[in-house]
Amino acid sequence: MCGISGIIGAKNKSNLEFDLRSMNDLIYHRGPDAEGFYIHNNLGFGHRRLSILDLSEQGNQPMDYSHCTITYNGEIYNYIEIKNTLVSKGYSFRSDSDTEVILAAYTEWGVKCVQYFNGMWAFAIWDSYEKTLFLSRDRYGIKPLYYTNGEKGSFGFASETIGFKNLKGFTPRRSESLINRFLQNPSEPES
Repeated sequence: MCGISGIIGAKNKSNLEFDLRSMNDLIYHRGPDAEGFYIHNNLGFGHRRLSILDLSEQGNQPMDYSHCTITYNGEIYNYIEIKNTLVSKGYSFRSDSDTEVILAAYTEWGVKCVQYFNGMWAFAIWDSYEKTLFLSRDRYGIKPLYYTNGEKGSFGFASETIGFKNLKGFTPRRSESLINRFLQNPSEPES
């Protein structure tokens, strides 16, 4: 288990860094092995790492690959097969982590990369070429990913709602329609 967090649309860089550190501190228990941050303009990612696959520093996050940056929690069970496919297409890798494979898969297939993944995941990818933020969670919601809108168009996400506790201008809300749907059919994944 790792912990991820992020904010886009922050008012200023110093508040962004402070807020990300606060979010990461609140989810420390999800990943005591390493901590990392990525800040670019009004976007920032935080990460708490629990080392499982690649125990080296090469597996630390947030991780960059080409024009993309990721913060990720989970495990892609078939990452070796995907990696072999990408190597045959000319991609190279510096780590033995599934994280880097996700980034290369996104570089190759865009948002359709998730169609190739077998596993459990929650991640956010910042594409600096397209200026887009892509969030994804596994099909059954095994790995948690919560989000909230803040003031003036800002947006935050985290592995746990506790991560939003100290954020000013963010108001977590629950979705009554999703709660009702879940109570009617608990085995149906959220959309």
